[in-house]
Amino acid sequence: MARVLVTGMSGAGKTTVLDELRRRGHLTIDTDYDGWVLRDGTWDEPRMDELLTQHADIVISGAVENQGRFYDRFEHVILLSAPLETLIERVSRRTNNPYGKTVEQRAEIAQYVETVEPVLRRGATLKLDGRRPISDLADAIESLIAAR
Repeated sequence: MARVLVTGMSGAGKTTVLDELRRRGHLTIDTDYDGWVLRDGTWDEPRMDELLTQHADIVISGAVENQGRFYDRFEHVILLSAPLETLIERVSRRTNNPYGKTVEQRAEIAQYVETVEPVLRRGATLKLDGRRPISDLADAIESLIAAR
């Protein structure tokens, strides 16, 4: 088994692929929920440290400023990416997360694609096209987990 981080912009498919991996029996944590992200937009570092200490086989998703501090604790850092138009279309119709519904938030996503995604790309060990079918993305991640 392996520790895997799935990262990317809002709307790239992180939550959806984690849902599929969870359905397949993998332990997953979507850090957009349950208080993993603090008010300053960073992960709760002591809590994340404890989680990673306790679990050698886990898939985590998130995109926060301090995630790079944990990269050495993951066997794989996977960047899901998609064109801006796809991201905006997805966030506008999703029902599980309110982020991306306003014009200001969509402008923020566009800015993050230009400024944050290149940083995520440099830290990734694998890049996957978030437009691929969810089953294909989950298969690709499972193959990494199984190879460990």
